[in-house]
Amino acid sequence: MMNLRTKHGVVLLASLLLTATGCNRNRSQYDATGNFEATEVIVSSEVNGRILSFPVSEGDRLAVGELAGLIDSTQLHLQRLQVQNNILALRSNRPDVEEQLAPLEEQLAKQRREKTRVENLLKADVTTEKQLDDITSAISVLEKQLDAQRTSLKNSQASIDAQIAAAEAQLGQLEEQLAKCRIVSPIDGTVLAKYAQEGELSIAGKPLMKVADVQHIYLKAYLLSSQLADVKLGQTVKVYADFGKGSVRSYEGTVTWISDRSEFTPKNIVTADDRANMVYAVKIAVPNDGYLKIGMYGGIKF
Repeated sequence: MMNLRTKHGVVLLASLLLTATGCNRNRSQYDATGNFEATEVIVSSEVNGRILSFPVSEGDRLAVGELAGLIDSTQLHLQRLQVQNNILALRSNRPDVEEQLAPLEEQLAKQRREKTRVENLLKADVTTEKQLDDITSAISVLEKQLDAQRTSLKNSQASIDAQIAAAEAQLGQLEEQLAKCRIVSPIDGTVLAKYAQEGELSIAGKPLMKVADVQHIYLKAYLLSSQLADVKLGQTVKVYADFGKGSVRSYEGTVTWISDRSEFTPKNIVTADDRANMVYAVKIAVPNDGYLKIGMYGGIKF
């Protein structure tokens, strides 16, 4: 007659065998297995400064471009105001060529009219050649003065225009830096992690939060080369999400990417035989009904 200890040992051995059989059955019922992933973006600070506001929390939904926080931009605002005033001053000092040349042009026009009058008087022998020569000489001097003044004013205009252009470029840089003081989400997604708090000093490059598009999730799995003949881009496949304790949900997925290079089986494959095989990574896009989570185990069937 079997004693109690032996009986318990037999029961335990049978239980382990059933469990192992069940695991092998679950592993072999899929054509490929992998984990669910999503597009994740780590949002980092682009400027140095104290974080004035950062009210987001893990789990918050953010739209692309939505404001999530602010970094102190007081000094940048003051610099922008200074550059704007500098541009206004330069524009006010920019000479108006036609306005400043108007008096000389009026004198020149007057001398030309006087020359015409003297020429008529000379024809009538009422005046002398010297008077005509004097007026001609005065006209020549005025023309040279007018040309010199025009050149000087245009050079001054060009110099001031160059200074204005440089100031406007500096203003553009400040505007860009001010925009970088706004912490925004680059994608529609959910805040997975928050790495900084309001009041902390932020430096350029410091991670502030991680955002993931969990609405568009995909299963990344690995196929043997012998399975590639059964898979193509755009193909609809059955995707199964394993929630543990026998809870499995099925989804319709679409193959969106197939690697063009083989690789060794990832380390999470248990058996040495499987790890010796070369595999190809594939991604299957799956609509998330709210139950799928990043890192969950899943399988596919063609």
